[in-house]
Amino acid sequence: MPTVTWDHVHLRSPDPEATAAWLQDVLGGEIVRGPGRIDVKLGGANVFIAPVTAGDGVNTPPVTPYQGLDHFGLTVKDIDAVAAEIKAKGVEFTKEPTTIRPGVRICFIRGPQGMSIELLERDKKYA
Repeated sequence: MPTVTWDHVHLRSPDPEATAAWLQDVLGGEIVRGPGRIDVKLGGANVFIAPVTAGDGVNTPPVTPYQGLDHFGLTVKDIDAVAAEIKAKGVEFTKEPTTIRPGVRICFIRGPQGMSIELLERDKKYA
């Protein structure tokens, strides 16, 4: 069995600058610029953001939920405080913070291009 580790998540956006700014402003990502590109370091992962232009053959974003990659999840501390902070920034919640089982609270937010992002908090005593 091969050993794998995460390298990156790749997003496509008609406005890579706005997508990167959203990831920075809402989720605390760090924008990293390179020649002709903009990426974001987010929670230890690399997020590459490629531009989408008219006629390049990229399909419009699907409406969630859909088959294939449904969402990505990010762990936070004090989910209720995080939710209040980002709600004040106008972020759309598709699922408000809720306890799904003892020790696990989640919420879902809508990101740029309709992407679904899960925020979750795990209580270590239930792990």
